Amino acid sequence: MLLTIISTAAAAVIISAVLGFALIPWLRKLKFGQTILDIGPIWHKKDKQGTPTMGGMMFIIGTVAAITVGVILLMVNGLLGTDELAHKEMTGIISVTAGAFFFGFIGFLDDFIKVKKKQNEGLTPMQKVILQILVIAAFFTAKVLSGDTNTIIKFPFIGDLDLWYFYYIIMGLGILYIVNAVNLTDGIDGLCSSVTFVYGIVFAVISAMLGYAGYTVIAVACAGGCLGFLIWNWHPAKVFMGDTGSMFLGGIVSLLGVAMHVEVLMVIAAAVYIWEALTVLIQVIYFKLTHGKRLFKMTPIHHSFEMRGWKEEKIVIVFSAIGAACGVAAILLVNGL
Repeated sequence: MLLTIISTAAAAVIISAVLGFALIPWLRKLKFGQTILDIGPIWHKKDKQGTPTMGGMMFIIGTVAAITVGVILLMVNGLLGTDELAHKEMTGIISVTAGAFFFGFIGFLDDFIKVKKKQNEGLTPMQKVILQILVIAAFFTAKVLSGDTNTIIKFPFIGDLDLWYFYYIIMGLGILYIVNAVNLTDGIDGLCSSVTFVYGIVFAVISAMLGYAGYTVIAVACAGGCLGFLIWNWHPAKVFMGDTGSMFLGGIVSLLGVAMHVEVLMVIAAAVYIWEALTVLIQVIYFKLTHGKRLFKMTPIHHSFEMRGWKEEKIVIVFSAIGAACGVAAILLVNGL
């Protein structure tokens, strides 16, 4: 199993990193540059305007290729097995990977419209939500058809709660929230890729502890893809992942936890993303209730720290450390399931 993990991680890092040599010049040639929104951080216009976007294709290709390598190695070594449980996990592997890919495709459509119009507005919010709901519905359909009809939420050291059919509604909304929360986290160089690298490592540990070889491969591949991309995305970034990349990562983050039925651990490990999106929601509500006042200097919250004088590298390190701490908490709760 260790050789499979190492091979998967290495494939993800190498493919994602090497693709940068070809993809970044290609994106520059096509003039697929980032347009900074006028209502966004004005200081980003100086050094980020025109930086190639849609670079998430690098780690999407790297991650999917690495997952394929990892699954083949698992099958060759007989680590997936042939029983009903293995069949469910194999279906889960395909569902998570395909679901993340289609979330990424929605992001690609959004990015493509932005670069063609030379503005920071692509798909409308309603269009994105409808497309995301379709992907979520397809994911749950695949789970049910594979025989995975478990609707129980496990609360570590507390007990189980069966939500029946409400499970699909509640978790569907949860997936929708997290996918868009990961998207919001992609606001400064290296932030989303660093936080997701940490999340991937955390879930690799959790899935390994629970005996999910296939899901461990997905988590490791995701972490490796992010690491390979960070070579190009660390400040000052030579390329941005765009919605193409952030929505793909959001798919991995949310669908992996639901597929493994560790929803509570997922929420704990994903605290940074959830916090980022929550600050936006709180800001909007507070703004409307107070008729124009703001609770935070700017949201998502990482921009507030920028306005306080924090360098981008410091924000990335601190947020990743918070993610790691939350991840360790989630790992410590595994035995309580």
